[in-house]
Amino acid sequence: MLHLIPAPLHRLLLPAAHNVRHFWRVWRKQKIEGCTVIVTNPRGEVLLLRHSYGPKGWGLLGGGLDRNEAPEAAAFRELREEIGCEATVMTRLGTMAEEISGSPHIAHVFTTMIDAVPVPDQREIVEAKFFPAHSLPEPLGVITRRRLDLWRDSLKRST
Repeated sequence: MLHLIPAPLHRLLLPAAHNVRHFWRVWRKQKIEGCTVIVTNPRGEVLLLRHSYGPKGWGLLGGGLDRNEAPEAAAFRELREEIGCEATVMTRLGTMAEEISGSPHIAHVFTTMIDAVPVPDQREIVEAKFFPAHSLPEPLGVITRRRLDLWRDSLKRST
C-alpha cells in the first residue's frame, strides 16, 4: 500500500471515508467480498485489533478483496498491511454470506499462527493485542463473534 498521506492525517480521514463507503453500499446494494483472518500465537491467544474508524471495540484482521484477487492472497496481504507480519500457512475456515452496510457480503474466513509481535500500521489499526481465547475483551461486535464461533467450531472438529 502506498503511504502518500501521513499516518495522522490518514487516521483523521478514515472515519469520513468509512461513512461515505457505508452510504454508497446502502445505496448501490452491490455485492462485496472480503476476508477475515483469525490470528493466533503459539500460546493459543487470539489477536484482536482496534480500528481507527467504524464501530468502537475490538475486531479481527481483514479487509476487502482487490479486483481479481484470490481470497487467500488478500488474507496474506491484509496481515502484512495491517500489522506488518508474515505467515507461511493460511487455513480456510469457511465462507459466510451476510449483509454489511445494507449490501450482500461474502466473507472468506481464514486462520493462521504467527510468532511475531504485531505492529499496528497506525492508519487503519491503532492497537493490536493478543488475548487468551477464553477471556476476550469487550466490546466485540456481532460480526467478530460470528467469525470467532466459526473458529471455535473448527477447533472442536479437529480434536
